[in-house]
Amino acid sequence: MSTSDPAYVGDLVVPSEKVRDLPRHSLIVRVTHWITVLSFGGLLVSGIAILVSHPRLYWGETGNVATPSLIDLPIPFILANQNGWGRYLHFLSAWIVALGGLVYIVSGLVTRHFRRNLLPSTADLRWKSFFEPSRSEVAPTYNVLQRVTYLIVIFGLFPFVIWTGFAMSPALVSVVPALVTVFGGHQSARTLHFFVAVVLVLFVFVHLVMVWLTGFWKCVRPMITGYAAVRKGSA
Repeated sequence: MSTSDPAYVGDLVVPSEKVRDLPRHSLIVRVTHWITVLSFGGLLVSGIAILVSHPRLYWGETGNVATPSLIDLPIPFILANQNGWGRYLHFLSAWIVALGGLVYIVSGLVTRHFRRNLLPSTADLRWKSFFEPSRSEVAPTYNVLQRVTYLIVIFGLFPFVIWTGFAMSPALVSVVPALVTVFGGHQSARTLHFFVAVVLVLFVFVHLVMVWLTGFWKCVRPMITGYAAVRKGSA
């Protein structure tokens, strides 16, 4: 960066000659993050289109307007039988998320990213530690609550929502019937898929709020460039 240009350290503007850059996110983390962002947007838009075409949830193998529903969502039938584009976009986005997530997980295991940056130590697993903020102005590590949350999302919620989504694909189920039989039927998989998707949307909302409160450029810059700005002489 030019010595005449200011830089951001957190929310503060600091002369660049007093700032140095530290590595923050690897290339694979950054690329898979932004691919997931775009794909999740496609999943959200197409998922809403699919849902409003039939806003009822069932349990078991079959479910339609002629059968009793488990839950009637307070949404009118707006796009009845007009969601072909939504299903195509949803399935395409799901494959992109799944492949991008696989690359991220394999890379994270090989580079020990999860162990270094996400896995809490035994000493950290105390109730008080969950709410202690990071002591660094660039947050080189996450606090315990963030680490546990990200691990649950990465290794729990995202794989489960992808699994339940693929369980609704007749082509995949014809090859691997266990994809859906473990849930008790296609409609059961759809209902579970809906609730996990809602939790993921809430996670993304909270994540965006925390990014804004922490400092938008402070969080986004490292995810774009791979580096975070810190004052010279600070850790």
